[in-house]
Amino acid sequence: MKQLTLSNLIALLLLVVIGLGGRIRRVLGVHASAPAFVFFSILFVWCVYVLVIRKAAVSHVMDVVFNGEVAILIIGLCSILKSDPGLEMYGSSEDRCIEDSTSGVNSQNQELELSDSFLGKRVRHCRSCKAYIRGLDHHCPAFGNCIGQKNYILFVILLVGFIITEGSYVACSTQFASKFGIFNGTMSETSLFANLAVSTTTFSILQLVWQVPFLTWHAYCICFNIRTDEWINWKKYPEFQFVDQSQPGQSCREVRFTNPYDRGILQNVKEFLALTG
Repeated sequence: MKQLTLSNLIALLLLVVIGLGGRIRRVLGVHASAPAFVFFSILFVWCVYVLVIRKAAVSHVMDVVFNGEVAILIIGLCSILKSDPGLEMYGSSEDRCIEDSTSGVNSQNQELELSDSFLGKRVRHCRSCKAYIRGLDHHCPAFGNCIGQKNYILFVILLVGFIITEGSYVACSTQFASKFGIFNGTMSETSLFANLAVSTTTFSILQLVWQVPFLTWHAYCICFNIRTDEWINWKKYPEFQFVDQSQPGQSCREVRFTNPYDRGILQNVKEFLALTG
């Protein structure tokens, strides 16, 4: 009966998310499906924790901490979905409508022309959003929003929150697996409980496998004052190009990468912490 009840609850949660997915996206103001999947993943893991993992004699303190982490994670996710990454407007509304209706070739030409007016302001064009973003790092499909100057700090905090929450869940589920003998084959619980614990733990570990290196990369970007878009597309931005003049008798010139915004790690971190607008 307990196994049947848990199965019904999980199936009901899945049906609710699928059935209300479109309405949830409209309420959140996003059009992509990825943010809805992120929400579902958080809620699913949290439900498995409440209905299954807490049976492993998780301490009261750990229980409060984990539930608090999940609540903060959901609040942060809602915040970044609606956040302004640093949108830069240009021209009149009529000009912007004309740009939206142009062909791909004309849009690329306009992008090159407008980038000259934003030179030195670190304003980059996001093709996913079809907008110009100050301090653009990347477009995040999982959050359905660009990551730029105004929400970069929130993005990093949220990434750290995901890592801490998933790490906490792995610790709790490992305690559950050890108590009920999932690892040594002496399991005393139903196979459904074991499958839920193992699958959600595996999912959390796989998330950590890419999120930790991803956070490490952003720590590097912060320390050296570089954005992901700038690192990948530095040949598009003149301020990152250092022209090595050819030696006498040579006709070619070598273009090397240089970072004009790098002012030392300490100053770069201070500039990151001061990002507000």
